[in-house]
Amino acid sequence: LRVNQDEPMEDYPLKVEGGREEDSRRFGMGQTTKDQMRTNVINEIISTERDYIKHLKDICEGYIKQCRKRADMFTEEQLKTIFGNIEDIYRCQKKFVKALEKKFNKDHPHLSEVGSCFLEYQTEFQIYSEYCNNHPNACLELSRLAKVNKYVYFFEACRLLQKMIDISLDGFLLTPVQKICKYPLQLAELLKYTNPQHRDFKDVEAALNAMKNVARLINERKRRLENIDKIAQWQSSIEDWEGEDVLVRSSELIYSGELAKISHPQAKSQQRMFFLFDHQL
Repeated sequence: LRVNQDEPMEDYPLKVEGGREEDSRRFGMGQTTKDQMRTNVINEIISTERDYIKHLKDICEGYIKQCRKRADMFTEEQLKTIFGNIEDIYRCQKKFVKALEKKFNKDHPHLSEVGSCFLEYQTEFQIYSEYCNNHPNACLELSRLAKVNKYVYFFEACRLLQKMIDISLDGFLLTPVQKICKYPLQLAELLKYTNPQHRDFKDVEAALNAMKNVARLINERKRRLENIDKIAQWQSSIEDWEGEDVLVRSSELIYSGELAKISHPQAKSQQRMFFLFDHQL
């Protein structure tokens, strides 16, 4: 969606008739400039959600369904690594788009009240955390399979049979990661063109904050998972490790650096590396 963000906006007085807001000054097709911009954003949200549902359906039916038929090529564990919980996301998004469509005002799109939909599904959207955390593993597994011709041909056949656009499977699987990051941007644009007097204003404002929090939560969980992986790799690199694993009590490396160990009485100095983990003191 591209809009002219430098275009000056006028604040028009509003009056309420029959429980709906109607602007007292109109232009063109009977809408204020701000109303038209809001219509554009609403239409974009609805349109992209429908496209996204089609995209998820193609992955679930075009790839996962076909892969499950080939037990000689894929184990369930492999499929979980490649596709993560995308089927759960598909089920969630189908319900979400239905909720959006119920709130969509076809005759006057700018009067649509969609903010409550995002608030209703903010908790369910946290399932994206698992997907985003697994995505690097999916890329690694697909990279490994891409070196074997039979998998390359199989995935291409799946794409062609489902009549999907010419993008590799790893490209299709990136879409959910991009989608959850796009919601705050769309809601920020929607809020920009929603008058404070609009019945949807408070919900859109709250929805924007909620989806920002969802994105932050996903990023924080991803950061913690990466920290745990780094700690595990660090410990495995140390020879003759003694004692319990660091991960039994810790999940974050707070600080690391060099220390000088002074031995008495000769006052001999030796360089040492030290690592400070949480919950170890």
